[in-house]
Amino acid sequence: MAKRRSAEWYAGSDRNAYIHRAWMRRGLDDNAFDGRPHVAIANTASDLTPCNAHLDEVMHSVKEGVFEAGGVALNLPVVSLGETQVRPTAMLWRNMAAMATEEMIRANPIDGVVLLGGCDKTIPSLLMAAASVDLPSVVVPGGPMKTGTFQGVPLGCGTDVWRLSEETRGGTLSQEQFLRSESSMISSRGHCNTMGTASTMALVTEALGMTIPGIAGTSAVDSRLLEKSHETGRFIVEMIDAGRRPSDIISSGSFHNAIVTLAAVGGSTNAVVHLLAIAGRLNIELTLDDFDRIGSRVPLLVNLQPAGRFLMDDFQRAGGLLSVLREVKDLLDPDALTVTGRPLVSYLDDAQIWDLDVISRRDSPLAQEAGVAVLRGNLAPTGAVIKPAAASPDLLRHRGKALVFDSIEDMHARIDDPTLDVDADSVLVLRGCGPRGYPGMPEVANMPLPKKILEMGIRDMVRICDGRMSGTAYGTVVLHVSPEAAAGGPLGLVQTGDYITLDVPGRTLTLEVSDEELNGRRPSVAMQEAFAKPDRGWEHLYVQHVLQADSGADLDFLRGSSGDQVTRESH
Repeated sequence: MAKRRSAEWYAGSDRNAYIHRAWMRRGLDDNAFDGRPHVAIANTASDLTPCNAHLDEVMHSVKEGVFEAGGVALNLPVVSLGETQVRPTAMLWRNMAAMATEEMIRANPIDGVVLLGGCDKTIPSLLMAAASVDLPSVVVPGGPMKTGTFQGVPLGCGTDVWRLSEETRGGTLSQEQFLRSESSMISSRGHCNTMGTASTMALVTEALGMTIPGIAGTSAVDSRLLEKSHETGRFIVEMIDAGRRPSDIISSGSFHNAIVTLAAVGGSTNAVVHLLAIAGRLNIELTLDDFDRIGSRVPLLVNLQPAGRFLMDDFQRAGGLLSVLREVKDLLDPDALTVTGRPLVSYLDDAQIWDLDVISRRDSPLAQEAGVAVLRGNLAPTGAVIKPAAASPDLLRHRGKALVFDSIEDMHARIDDPTLDVDADSVLVLRGCGPRGYPGMPEVANMPLPKKILEMGIRDMVRICDGRMSGTAYGTVVLHVSPEAAAGGPLGLVQTGDYITLDVPGRTLTLEVSDEELNGRRPSVAMQEAFAKPDRGWEHLYVQHVLQADSGADLDFLRGSSGDQVTRESH
């Protein structure tokens, strides 16, 4: 058997080995240092990340599996980001969480790691970290919450927040009823029960091959999650013995499968920036155009909010991810592996669909083409994205006058002004919300419609932004516009009254202003004053080094892998 990495700390009789062992003898005996694999459980449990609060229980199940298989399991709390809690936006700290987790995995005497995540940014940050260190790694997704109801109707976490809020602003739901629904929205432990970013990233992670097949989408309250967690604990010991690392598992074909999955399940556009960032850590070439090339013609098979009707517990009951992937097996890369060492496609033959209202057959999809569409033009030279499955079909080709907001504060201050010069054909433009400009690229692109528009009974308009939108959101929203306004992108030069043409079938986003006129324009003073200019701490570092959305919004100096070696002793 090859020498364990942890033995670099523990093996021997010198003073340094003595120190390393002695300080770990708080429940560990001599057997723990006899060559057994040491497994860190990178645990994002936190009371301030409500969707991950149950992961301590999951961690204990993983621990039991590790010990059962002859390993030594060690809880490693890592940076946790609560999407609904942290300000100004959780995305600001995704890269910090990835960097901190990477360093803690590398710095400690471990041979492999189990990654516990749930809420939106936690699984991406864990995968980025694991990819950079490249020790044997496997993910356990925390799972969605069970479905709550309000007035007899199932509630989609996130999606129905946006819907009920707009109904209240539009006068069709009372403020009292809106607030009464609050206690029903979050019905149990677990992340959002819609096909939002958390559910999407769990499923995409399985498609990448980084979970035991069949676990993604299992409810946080389902006892099978603990069963699979225990199995994962046993399995990581096998991975360590086999020397199977993320670089052995994740390939270009894995990302191909992730993109097919993203389209087939109607997943969140946030997966685009996360997958680009993960690929960058592995030095795998992945571009924005790959999402359109691979995914845009994939049929939508999953009828879940926000692109459909049902919720994650329905999805799991109906057959889950493997049943979806069986329907599009011919579109998958047949050689892409999973953590088990077997190809993903080898797990699909026995998968069954049990409810055709929730998961459709390939020959009767909800939509023929469901993937993320990548738009280009003089308003988005390096790209923008839109999720056609969540948009209004009649707005996928649209021309209208721009109504420009220079910042999120400007939008909030004016959106309900009864004198706002807006009509149903207007194109709402929100800028200053990109990686640098906010900073952190918040989920504000699905901006609320003006109250006067809502009162007309209209529930969708074309919206354009250099920020992101929640995976639980819906509407005809063009987002991730790159370069962002703060990086000198043309979005910063749009003026209210300019005509903008959106052509999703043609994949174009056009500002109808000549190059000559654009070259003569300068960004507005209000917009420039709204840009964040941090002078210390993480925000300062972030703004100086963050890449644009089309590159995954990682930090430029974190691209690639540094491996697991630490050459110097600490004593």
